[in-house]
Amino acid sequence: MPDTESAPEDLGAPQSFLVLADGTPVFDRAGDRVGAVEHVLADDGADIFHGLVVKTADGHRYAAADQVDGIYEHGVIVAVSADRLAEPSEDAAARTDSVADGLRRAWNWLVQPK
Repeated sequence: MPDTESAPEDLGAPQSFLVLADGTPVFDRAGDRVGAVEHVLADDGADIFHGLVVKTADGHRYAAADQVDGIYEHGVIVAVSADRLAEPSEDAAARTDSVADGLRRAWNWLVQPK
């Protein structure tokens, strides 16, 4: 179930994943709030963005880089609604699509000691 908050009219200037802060609101294309950025999955040294761990009302979800439409000062836009984002899984190897590596990375980040 999406949050009732909708995207502000102006999300600000486009930003790099390198400066994306945890807690930044995440919205779908319709402007409905999906959740908030919990963690950016990236290889900073190689400047490769893998995706986002998004905290939703139904738990953590993974938005692969190709599902992220835009990163802005005041929010992130994803291509799908919260219920269409994959749940991080330890058994991501069972998936055959390109999201599997990101799901494993998201799972590993979630279960590592903080």
